Amino acid sequence: MPAPTLLVFENALLLDGAGQRPGHVLIEGEVIREVSDRPIASPSARRIDLRGRTLMPGLIDAHVHVVATTAHLAQNALLPDALIAHRAARIMREMLRRGFTTVRDMGGATIGLRLAWEEGLIEGPRLILCGKALSQTGGHSDLRGRHDSRDAGWYAPRLGALGRVVDGVDAIRRAAREEIKAGADFIKVMANGGVASPTDPIAYLGFSREELCAAVEEAENAGTYVAAHLYTDRAIRRAVECGVRSLEHCNLITPETAGLAASRGAIACPTLITYQALAEEGAAFGLPPESVAKIEDVRQAGLGSLAIMREAGLTMAFGTDLLGEMHRRQGEEFLLRREVLPAMEVIRSATCHAARLLCQEGRIGCIAPGALADLIVPEADPLSDISVLAGNGERLLAVMQGGRFIHHRLEC
Repeated sequence: MPAPTLLVFENALLLDGAGQRPGHVLIEGEVIREVSDRPIASPSARRIDLRGRTLMPGLIDAHVHVVATTAHLAQNALLPDALIAHRAARIMREMLRRGFTTVRDMGGATIGLRLAWEEGLIEGPRLILCGKALSQTGGHSDLRGRHDSRDAGWYAPRLGALGRVVDGVDAIRRAAREEIKAGADFIKVMANGGVASPTDPIAYLGFSREELCAAVEEAENAGTYVAAHLYTDRAIRRAVECGVRSLEHCNLITPETAGLAASRGAIACPTLITYQALAEEGAAFGLPPESVAKIEDVRQAGLGSLAIMREAGLTMAFGTDLLGEMHRRQGEEFLLRREVLPAMEVIRSATCHAARLLCQEGRIGCIAPGALADLIVPEADPLSDISVLAGNGERLLAVMQGGRFIHHRLEC
């Protein structure tokens, strides 16, 4: 078996959650072996002199839906699985080109897509999965309109369906166990109304407390956690009290609830760009009128929620939650957050904070010995110009995943 390839990045300006500092990095195979503030002696290594350019961990998007190939989710669920798989492969490839080397899929993607990535059949970020999101009847993953009386289980097995409908404590226990058996890394529940579903106003609460606690217990029994779709303060507080760890969206959170969440060790994952994109393009890309009408209920509060959570000390990860053709706007989340937060905090959200949320600390989201060699080289310092991360990869000089260049324009 051939020895692992050795590569040294020299004279880099390292930027991760630990801050910014000059350094040199030795990569062996897919792993970072050494990080030093002095030149690294490795005679057989290939060397790339970055000449003071920034070297960052690969970006992490902790809230995506790679199988959401259209904004009309009910229609998406009707599409053939093969078509969804090919479209998802394109969405994943484009995410990787933007520098996102790991993503957490929040409903829809299955173990099959991850196996295809592991076998090299598709190119894209590493996938952290929940399988199908769990929703009550009439909740955020119930795609049936008011006059659709079909059984809710008809679309659940389809690759294009983001969730499945379950009601009652026993049913939610079984569904959580089934998703974990099928390869889920965590459990996702729809604990509030949502924009893209037809019959649940934003203020609706999803599931009873007993059902939420059952999902949390099943996740904990499997050594993992529950993530919950949440907008209103009442829903967020209830979820935190029930033991939910990952708080998605959180647009309408109050300082008191943000403080409670921080004290319980929860992590928030705001997703601001999706509301901007839906407001500007959702109708054109097929978002139904009943969904368009709900966008403003949460969009205007988004930026304010960032300030509330930061003040409360609630850790925030980076998420986007985009649908269909709007995935191209993934990097714009950096620009929105920068309106409220320091650039360093925004960068931490897409690196070390996201890695912590994904239970991958020390493995991704950092430049440290033993971490995976997922790295990007932007053409400018993101602390001075965060827009360098906001495009579709055109301002990235290099993207590396697991020690392999996806593309680069560096002088060797």
